[in-house]
Amino acid sequence: MKTITIPERKDVPEEFTWDLTPIFADDDAWKRAFDAAGAYPDKLKAFEGRLGESAQTLLAFERINDEIGLEMGRIHGYASLKSDQDTGNSLYQNMRGMAVGLSVRIGGAGAFARPELLSLPEETLERFMKEEPALEEYRRSLEQLRRRRAHFLSPEGEELLAEAGEMAGGADHIGSTLRNADLTFPSVTDSEGRSWPLTNGSFVTLLESSDRELRRRAFDAYYGRMGELKNTIAATLDAQMKQLRFFAKARKYGSTLEAALDRTEVPEAVYGSLIDAVHANLDKMYRYVALRKRCLGVEELQMYDVYVPLVPEAGTEISFEQAKAAVLEALAVLGEDYLAILRKGFSERWIDVYENRGKRGGAYSSGGARPHPYVLLNHKDNLDSQFTLAHEMGHALHSWYSVQHQPVSTSRYVIFVAEVASTCNEVLLMRHLLAKTSERGERAALINYFLDKFKGTLYRQTMFAEFEREMGRLSEAGQTLTADLLSEKFRALNALYFGPEMVSDGRIALEWTRIPHFFYNYYVFQYATGFSAAVALANRILKEGDPAVRDYKRFLSAGSSQDPISLLKIAGVDMSTPGPVASALALFDELIGEMEALQP
Repeated sequence: MKTITIPERKDVPEEFTWDLTPIFADDDAWKRAFDAAGAYPDKLKAFEGRLGESAQTLLAFERINDEIGLEMGRIHGYASLKSDQDTGNSLYQNMRGMAVGLSVRIGGAGAFARPELLSLPEETLERFMKEEPALEEYRRSLEQLRRRRAHFLSPEGEELLAEAGEMAGGADHIGSTLRNADLTFPSVTDSEGRSWPLTNGSFVTLLESSDRELRRRAFDAYYGRMGELKNTIAATLDAQMKQLRFFAKARKYGSTLEAALDRTEVPEAVYGSLIDAVHANLDKMYRYVALRKRCLGVEELQMYDVYVPLVPEAGTEISFEQAKAAVLEALAVLGEDYLAILRKGFSERWIDVYENRGKRGGAYSSGGARPHPYVLLNHKDNLDSQFTLAHEMGHALHSWYSVQHQPVSTSRYVIFVAEVASTCNEVLLMRHLLAKTSERGERAALINYFLDKFKGTLYRQTMFAEFEREMGRLSEAGQTLTADLLSEKFRALNALYFGPEMVSDGRIALEWTRIPHFFYNYYVFQYATGFSAAVALANRILKEGDPAVRDYKRFLSAGSSQDPISLLKIAGVDMSTPGPVASALALFDELIGEMEALQP
């Protein structure tokens, strides 16, 4: 493992940074657009009390809503991306805060719309559709709104909830600022006395080291520091759940989970059945843990042993250029049109590649695809980063296809399907790499990585989803989410999911302190359902070829034009059944068997 050097933002070569000039040429252009957008609240207010006036008035309102969505997407997107590239830069922190504040004002000004649209009689709305055919473009979004009419308030109530939006985001913002800007860790030394910088971005990389002493020290130092801040982080999570409770109660939902899932038309039973299906297959996870313990040859398997490759080849260095080439090869099965967009993203600097001081940790695709998506990475020149590139570009191209084929009102796909395209790319990459080699060591390394994806995505994210559900239930029962309570619950779940061969102690009990997704409102379960769907989709693409690819691109292009369960059926996957999850877990068991056979 080579020495990690984390540069300042200004020292990162330009070709490895994203080019934000297609959004705004510079900060001054952003400020001019921001000032002009200040007129939007008044433009919206001009429609108050008039949405039932005529078909032409309703269409004009929908058009201005589209314009606002696009322009605020640019304004907020630019400020957020600038802020994330250096979270310690107060200028861009302030710009993002300004964008959020304006969005809240716009939301308040348009709060009248939901009650007015909900009060329109069905016959009036149908008459408007006939009188103004252009309104058909908005039928789906209007139906999505009217489906939830029991959960909307009076105009005054909606305006109050909109005004509370900025305050509601406070817990997430505080937690993000603490993790990414203010939180620092001591350097750690390996078994030979060499010093390594420890950051949020480098933590997992250090846990991948073959030096067990370095892994242990990084693990101890990281959670030692998080333990010092556990009460503050618990307070932010408690505040997060309280604001979710407030909005769920205000909108007449029985729970925060019901409120979160109803917004995206996912049956609550899907969440519970995922957890039940994984519980029924914990024996496979225990078999994997026993295999890992045996391969590493340790008397006690610790949580800092979870990330280290089981075979040396898994640690092979992979440059960013090599990663791009492998991704292009693997995704060739999706057609030349798909590859052309990928190449465009690579050549036109859609991607911010390497870590720099103050840069937001992890990886993401911006979601907005106008003028195109942007991808944040913290590339580490390893196999995991190669798969992260495939994953995030899957998100990016899903957004691209949806924007190219859908009107503004249905161009954003819902979070339930958000992880499907990204993970399908990963599965296709894995299948491609396995097909290219029969060499025992290389194959073992790849299977090890694939097993770790099952562990980290299907099992681990389901565990996080269960923890999040438990947080919601505890909060709704009136309990304060203290650090001790959260640690107790997390430790118990870790022991359940990893089984008796794994040491689940007070250090891993603090892992909840480092997971930003717990501020994302019941998001993580979709990593597991998305992984299951992706395995099914990739298998179909590789088995059936062009017909499956055509169906898959129809899914990518569909945005939110149908409910998510129906969207996946377009591509040939039925997530209303346990089939995809059961099939994925059967593959996990099969791969464990092959890995066991490959061991000397």
